[in-house]
Amino acid sequence: MVRVIVVDDEELVRSGFRLILRAAGDIEVVATVTGAQAVKEVSLHRPDVVLLDIRMPDVDGLTILRQLRGFPNPPVVAMLTTFDSDEYIATALRSGAAGFLLKDTAPDQLAQFVRTLAAGGVVLSPKVTRTVVDGYLGSGAGSPEAARVERLTERERAVLVLVAEGLSNADIAVRIHISVGTVKDHVSAVLAKLGVGTRVQAALLAQRAGLL
Repeated sequence: MVRVIVVDDEELVRSGFRLILRAAGDIEVVATVTGAQAVKEVSLHRPDVVLLDIRMPDVDGLTILRQLRGFPNPPVVAMLTTFDSDEYIATALRSGAAGFLLKDTAPDQLAQFVRTLAAGGVVLSPKVTRTVVDGYLGSGAGSPEAARVERLTERERAVLVLVAEGLSNADIAVRIHISVGTVKDHVSAVLAKLGVGTRVQAALLAQRAGLL
């Protein structure tokens, strides 16, 4: 069972996400809270995944994200946004967010996105990804991003593509017939060679470099 907390300042959003995710059967929404309650409730319930509104009037999502990332065993955090060109998205990704979703994500996709996050995969809302890639992370073919990808071995590039497709380490291991431990080693090498800190940043760089 995947345990989830939804953090949003709008009751309608919290209620809607709770109803959709509860219907999945394998997802438990352990709390739906405002920003002011978020850190306390996450500390209390220890969810696997936190869906966190990036813009809230009481406490902004970036502040909460940084606090959650400071936990000894932090949950996976994906940012929620209403805008497909939110200027805070890049900061959230650099601060350790595992992905971002628009609040109008189709109900049939939401549960699968949560499962992907819980399994260690990357979730990038398609409507937002191009804006982030073009606006924040590089300048096209022949850019430093493409040059960094050239440093990777053939196997590392294959792993990077699968990371960018949202697969977890376990899924990647099955796909290319190697152990999960070997996948972890490849992912660590990829992040180091690309000069990025998270799988999301690696995925966005791969898109910008033309691997996908």
